[in-house]
Amino acid sequence: MDRSQAREQFEEFVRSRSAALGRSAYLLTGDVHHAEDLLQTALERAAVRWERLDDPEAYVRRVLYTQTVSWWRHRRRRPPETLSDASIEVPAATTDVETRLVLQTALARLTPRQRAVLLLRFYEDLTEPQTAQVLGCAVGTVKSQTRYALSRLRATSPELADLMHRPADQFEVSQA
Repeated sequence: MDRSQAREQFEEFVRSRSAALGRSAYLLTGDVHHAEDLLQTALERAAVRWERLDDPEAYVRRVLYTQTVSWWRHRRRRPPETLSDASIEVPAATTDVETRLVLQTALARLTPRQRAVLLLRFYEDLTEPQTAQVLGCAVGTVKSQTRYALSRLRATSPELADLMHRPADQFEVSQA
């Protein structure tokens, strides 16, 4: 494959998969701007290695998840950031704002790795072995992290149980 073909393939990949990858990045970070930075970093790394990638989407997703954990670790070592007076961009409105806020708050209470496991397993609908491959860990780690994350959600976010008892037609959240 020559460079122009590789470039065209990469550009097509970005056009076709950026929206879905961006949603995953947002769910991992909970912040539109961090999600954009995260996706940009992942796509940049994929572009450099494009001709050697067997499964570009799996590679980009793995970068998303591992980079999120790295950023989280780095942020823990820095002093807290101060907020400016700049306005905050809010994602598109949903039909059920309360549901969105409860889910966002609940996910924020998890560690980045727990959030990544739940996102891959239940949002991306990957199997345990697929999730382990994306995260570069053992299937047993995926199982234990899923168990810990769900247990933590039950303990720290009991309001989620109320959401699950709503009729299906009242429970609609957009995939921002």
